[in-house]
Amino acid sequence: MTMTVAGFADGGQIPVKISQAAPGVAPGEGTSPAITWTNVPAGTQSFLLNMHDMDLARNKTTEDQVHWVLWNLPATLTGLPEGVPKGSQLPDGSYQISATGPMYRGPGAAASGPFHHYVFELYALDTKLDVKPTADAFETRTNVMKAVQGHVLGKAVYGGLFRRPQ
Repeated sequence: MTMTVAGFADGGQIPVKISQAAPGVAPGEGTSPAITWTNVPAGTQSFLLNMHDMDLARNKTTEDQVHWVLWNLPATLTGLPEGVPKGSQLPDGSYQISATGPMYRGPGAAASGPFHHYVFELYALDTKLDVKPTADAFETRTNVMKAVQGHVLGKAVYGGLFRRPQ
C-alpha cells in the first residue's frame, strides 16, 4: 500500500495549516489533511489510521501522544478529505478519537524545542473491528491496536516534522 498526505512530502515539514498553530484553531484541534492511498491488498474489509507524535512520552510511559485514531473506515475508501468533521462516529460508520476528544488533533510541538516526528500509519484489515470508543483516547487506541492483531493485510506509513513557528 502507498499513502500520501496532502501538503507536505513524506519526511518533510508539516504545514501550519493542519496544525494546532494555524490561525483560529482551538488548542488541541486542527484541520485534518487530505489523505489518499492506493494498492490496497485483496480481501481488505476496513482501514485503521493511527496518527501519533513519536517524540512525546506520556506520563513517563512508553505511550506516545494520540493525535488521531480512525477505525472501521470502509474498504471502499481510497482516502479522506481535508477537514474530517468532529464526532465520535462518522456518517460512514467509522469511529475517531484523539487526546482532545472525537476529532483530529493537529501537530503542536513547542516552538522552543526540536521538531517532533509525526507519523500517519494506515492499516488494511481483513475485518471490521468490534471496538467502541471509551472516554480515554489512550485506552481506546490500546483496545483498537489489540483488536487488529492477526488481521493486518497491509500497512503504509507517512511521516512529517513539526514545531510551532517562532
